[in-house]
Amino acid sequence: MEKFVIRGGNPLTGDVTIGGAKNAAVAILPATILAAGKCIIENLPCISDVMASLQILSELGASIRMISKSTYEIDTSHLDCTEVSNELSRQMRASYYFLGALLGRFGSAQVAMPGGCNLGPRPIDQHLKAFTALGAEDSVEYGMIRVSADKLTGSHIFFDTVSVGATMNAMLAAVMADGLTILENVAREPHVVDLANCLNMMGADVHGAGTDVIKIRGVGSMHGCSYSIIPDQIEAGSYMAAAAITRGDVTLHNIIPKHLEPITAKMRAAGCVIEEYDESLRISCHQRLKPLKIKTMPHPGFPTDMQPLMTVLLSVADGTSIVTEGIWENRFRYVDELIRMGANIQVDGQVAVVEGVEQLHPAPLRALDLRAGAAMVVAALAADGVSEIDETSHIERGYENIVEKLQALGADIRRVEIPVNTITRAM
Repeated sequence: MEKFVIRGGNPLTGDVTIGGAKNAAVAILPATILAAGKCIIENLPCISDVMASLQILSELGASIRMISKSTYEIDTSHLDCTEVSNELSRQMRASYYFLGALLGRFGSAQVAMPGGCNLGPRPIDQHLKAFTALGAEDSVEYGMIRVSADKLTGSHIFFDTVSVGATMNAMLAAVMADGLTILENVAREPHVVDLANCLNMMGADVHGAGTDVIKIRGVGSMHGCSYSIIPDQIEAGSYMAAAAITRGDVTLHNIIPKHLEPITAKMRAAGCVIEEYDESLRISCHQRLKPLKIKTMPHPGFPTDMQPLMTVLLSVADGTSIVTEGIWENRFRYVDELIRMGANIQVDGQVAVVEGVEQLHPAPLRALDLRAGAAMVVAALAADGVSEIDETSHIERGYENIVEKLQALGADIRRVEIPVNTITRAM
């Protein structure tokens, strides 16, 4: 196990290149199953969730060849298994996308109840509702989800809640169903559009991604393709937050500025100076931040994954901020860690009242989940002294080379191996 040791107080300056979108990659990799051929997927982020997805594909029978650190050739011509092992399924939430992809190609799938961050109840009832509407039967036995169908037939599906996962899983299952599928009340996030674009490159007929209604006309077969994944808007937002809180000056490369609009709007309102270019963005901040009101919502609202990072920023803003979490009920668990650093935050249900303080202080911290972990890194970069962050495996799930990227921007951060005997004593 490792921990991050961070000496804060250095303004971040320089250039950073953003990797591929985690939330797109973990759906596009299972989508290669539908191709039944060779796919070359570019701009894959080098993160643990992607490595787990590639391992699942390999265990299912796919041939995988690494072309570069961010490009892989995946040949799913000879898949011979429709069951994802319990061990791999539980490593990440997004393992459920293998249900839709395997069901779409083979008419059956078996995946363990997925793992991932503990952000509160995240049922997959809307996923199963879509599969059932397409003609599948489902069951849960010994923690394994099983879905099967003699034939998948297009259907009209209205989701009870807006769900990114259910939207993308329904797309995977429907692209080769017989007839027309209409999905209503769907998620509109950029990674939903990215999956649709990739499926269409494979020969699918998907229209309307990015709107409230997606129409999918089933095709008889699909084929391999070459596809480059969009940049990660949350990784970009995270480095924007790090630049702002350290009063730095950072240029982000390999981004799509339009995908960042909800984030840049709030950053500007807080007092940051942001210059946008075609595929890059420069952010600088040379003053104390202004307080904000933020409520997380489905896209195009403010993204829930940025909420912990913005709360860290607002913890040192000049005044009182209100942060309302509109997606996940357990997203404020990290606040106790910030309070240890001297933050003044009161949480009542889904609302946090943040009274800005002059300075955060170093402390021993835990990365409770992926985005909370990134928030702890940003907080430690602002604190005047040395902080240590444990359970960094959560962070590595979604941020490639985060230590190296921050070091290149002038941060004093390093990975330190935790001796096994120390871990044993702590337990």
